[in-house]
Amino acid sequence: MALVKYNNNSISAVTSAASIPSGAMTLIKTLTASSSSTLSFVHGSSDVVLDSTYPIYVFKFINIHPSTDDKKFEFNMSVDTGSNYNVAKTTTWFQAYHAENDAGAALAYNKSVDLAQGTGFQTISGNVGIVSDSNVGGYLYLFNPSSTTFVKHFIASAVTNTSGTPSYVQNAYIAGYGNTTSAVDAIQFKMDTGNIDLGSIKLYGIKDS
Repeated sequence: MALVKYNNNSISAVTSAASIPSGAMTLIKTLTASSSSTLSFVHGSSDVVLDSTYPIYVFKFINIHPSTDDKKFEFNMSVDTGSNYNVAKTTTWFQAYHAENDAGAALAYNKSVDLAQGTGFQTISGNVGIVSDSNVGGYLYLFNPSSTTFVKHFIASAVTNTSGTPSYVQNAYIAGYGNTTSAVDAIQFKMDTGNIDLGSIKLYGIKDS
């Protein structure tokens, strides 16, 4: 929750407790996976808001676990309320990683998972394992998706304990834009193959930003 700072004048202007803002970030929707092929946030569906109500939206992914081994977590955008997830994107992708047994560590750009006007799904995470304690955690910020003037910038990061032996911790950083001046009104998440076995994604809107 954001901290709100008041001066003497602002406090004297408060006439009731309800006038004090509760914070800038508002939880809109939580989707929970159960062997789910996709998790989709579609504006106007199931209480999802993804329009000009907020200038910034944040998706937080928590304990995302695949149904099959060695799979990547990914997302795409839609401009037709989820009929198609195929917005052209140009992106960057780099990672830091370190092996459990200290056998290797690096910071590197990964060209194999960036996009140059690609309409496919954008990879967010490294290859996550199927063992019971493996999962993906992270976030995606989407800026002004309702704009009909500007492209749609986003920033994402994810931490993964990867498949294989030894397992690696991998922290991925992704940024880019959806190259469309149409309003983006739906976001879909999935594994590159197979289902999302378990985990949840929370959608927040950030006020006054």
